[in-house]
Amino acid sequence: MAQNTSIVVVGGGYVGMYTALRLQKKLRRGEAEVTVIDPQSHMTYQPFLPEAAAGSIEPRHVVVPLRKVLRRCHHLTGRVTAIEHASRTVTVELAAGHVTTLGYDVLVVAPGSVARTLPIPGLAECGISFKTVGEAIYLRNHVLSRLDAAATTVDPDLRRRLLTFLVVGGGYAGIEALAELADMARYATRFYESIAPDDLRWVLVEAAGRIMPEVGPTLGRYTVERLLDAGIEVFLDTRVETMEGGHVVLDDGTRFETDTIVWTAGVKPNPMLANTDLPRDDRGRVECSAELTVVGCPDVFSAGDCASVPDLSKDDPEAKTSPSAQHAVRQARVLADNVVAHLRGLPLERYEHSYAGSVASLGLYKGVAEIYGIKLRGIAAWFMHRTYHVSRMPTWNRRFRIVIDWTTAMFFGREVVALGQIHDPRAEFSRVAGDPSPAPRAEPAERATNAPAGDGPEERSSAARHHG
Repeated sequence: MAQNTSIVVVGGGYVGMYTALRLQKKLRRGEAEVTVIDPQSHMTYQPFLPEAAAGSIEPRHVVVPLRKVLRRCHHLTGRVTAIEHASRTVTVELAAGHVTTLGYDVLVVAPGSVARTLPIPGLAECGISFKTVGEAIYLRNHVLSRLDAAATTVDPDLRRRLLTFLVVGGGYAGIEALAELADMARYATRFYESIAPDDLRWVLVEAAGRIMPEVGPTLGRYTVERLLDAGIEVFLDTRVETMEGGHVVLDDGTRFETDTIVWTAGVKPNPMLANTDLPRDDRGRVECSAELTVVGCPDVFSAGDCASVPDLSKDDPEAKTSPSAQHAVRQARVLADNVVAHLRGLPLERYEHSYAGSVASLGLYKGVAEIYGIKLRGIAAWFMHRTYHVSRMPTWNRRFRIVIDWTTAMFFGREVVALGQIHDPRAEFSRVAGDPSPAPRAEPAERATNAPAGDGPEERSSAARHHG
């Protein structure tokens, strides 16, 4: 392969960032140039999003700035909209708004996945996903703001609606988000005179007959029991028929009103892949070999949620690896090594990794885990969850900051304040700047001097501050 080979990495998530990180360590100086393209300037470590939403971790600490860690790579902030391997080009819509085309010698396709949606009336208007740090921050502010609103109304129907929270989807994302947010809301009620923990209604709806299938049926049942103990309503084998206007109707006839609908019902490959000439399977994933090369395209590599990779740990030749962070991180290591081997004309390594197990948090000091067949529950599983994920968090900088966040929260409790202004920061200024009412005129000096004692401008301002 010629010197100054151009390697383009589409996506800065698990696979994209870890691949680029390893490439910059393994490539010789001048051997290749690596360009990472992603709409965001950071990688999000999604397993920590529930704790970021619940206030146990500072949201900035669950993201890794790409430019800071990928110092020997180029970073392009933009969205890849098409790939044409026949001409070895990618089309990018840049952050500045214009569109450009980049050529490549070697391509890594890792745009990840997006939320899998269903044609449910009201979902697009009322639902919110849980895949980005922005969504985690929004949900935190939104849940706490519902408590603020409920504490200021005497309408029982409105209050019930404000204090009802729905999570759709019983996978890892749904269960951990539900458990952490419910814990946070219960903790927050101690600061509200008119809201008790029993006033909160949390509802989980799962279309399958069990939750978190990765941890096995025994721990799945244990998880449901813990959710029920916490006062959370669990609907299994149940689907949402409509959620228009926040009016939720389940297929078993259950109806209720809510202002909060969290959608975590699975993922699907990034739809951008439809605008490529790469081979894809019936689920829209890029078809890959065990060496993580795209079938029929030896210069194109792929892994993660968007890739259909053979699972060599199973006897079934049709088995594919599951879309999990565990596989994505390990695949990225093999993928990077294989890119280097490809450049140097060396044989490629096959990806084979047996599933080590699963860990999940069910809120503070509660969790479930299954590691190499060993089942854990309660505080031991919760500690295992934190230990495993902090060890997988990229950079010691972020690991240290997260441990400090946990330590601070342990001694001082969670921060329960809604910063809703960040979702519309110009609202107050726009209201003031657009207010047509004239500014108050200053009182004449003699009138201010002859005003009755205790009724001057300074006293009125003080009273306003106390009552406003």
